[in-house]
Amino acid sequence: MDLRRELLTAEMIDPSGKPARTTIEVRYDPLTGHSSRILPERGLMPASDFDLAAFARETQPNCPFCPERIEALTPRLMPDIHPEGRIVRGEAVLFANLHAYSSHSAVSVYSPRLHYLPLGAITEQLLADNLSAQVAFAQAVMAAEPQSRWASINANHMLPSGSSLFHPHLQGIVDSQPTTFQRLLASVPAERYAAYLDAERRSGERYLAGTGRVHWMASFAPVAPGELRALIPGLSSPAELTGDLVEELAHGLALALGGYADMGFESFNCAVYGAPPGTGGYPLNLRLACRSNLKPYYRSDSTFLERLHWEGAVDLAPESVARVVGERFGTC
Repeated sequence: MDLRRELLTAEMIDPSGKPARTTIEVRYDPLTGHSSRILPERGLMPASDFDLAAFARETQPNCPFCPERIEALTPRLMPDIHPEGRIVRGEAVLFANLHAYSSHSAVSVYSPRLHYLPLGAITEQLLADNLSAQVAFAQAVMAAEPQSRWASINANHMLPSGSSLFHPHLQGIVDSQPTTFQRLLASVPAERYAAYLDAERRSGERYLAGTGRVHWMASFAPVAPGELRALIPGLSSPAELTGDLVEELAHGLALALGGYADMGFESFNCAVYGAPPGTGGYPLNLRLACRSNLKPYYRSDSTFLERLHWEGAVDLAPESVARVVGERFGTC
């Protein structure tokens, strides 16, 4: 497989009157073909000394996901999906999304008691319980409504990621129609996935580890800063995740989020892109990406290029991300 990249050069006269040159590397995603731009490092995603713990205390009194309000202020699932209205796995609690994004939309908190949960404190057990609740939700929806076969598990962690609530949670979507990226990824030929994984393993520049059945790597052509990808060959939907695989995926996610914490990041997005169960040759896909740190007057990392051109522009080279996060995966 050709991991395609091209160099662009911008020339100018700098303020001192001297000629200057900047190089931008354009990379093409080997699966979807979308392009992204790797910029010279500029510190566009600086660390922050913003007091997140203090902000957590400020937002907690009215939070609907905290223990004293979660029962009264969150909606229940329909009885044909779950007779008790909520799905509980360990400390995780899943309920219907009051502001639905699809015909079946759910929110699951890691724990009602954990209003403040920095990345380095998100443990494998918390992740496994929350993922298990989302898997149970996807399975229940598909059993009750067989035409809803497109499931995804998603995260907006902290306000810069798009979250409207501070309390950390996951979101599940199960629908009869795929999202744009679900459709794009599901249309990729099986042999292309195999060739991409083989190319990254042989290169070693971005491949982090195989934890068993899950393969982790830094994205060659990232759509967002610090992007990591995981591929799980042999299953195509979150509804097909078994207990052992949920634990393995949670293990890798905990390592990845710990790596983000090492890099000074506090906010992220995540998506597990499911195709209909039994889709031959489609490996379950995960994408994980950093977002800007929360602070007064912070700079959004999403610009016209990302939102309107569908082209990532980042100054964090994937190979640099792989070196930092790879230290977390070194024991795998």
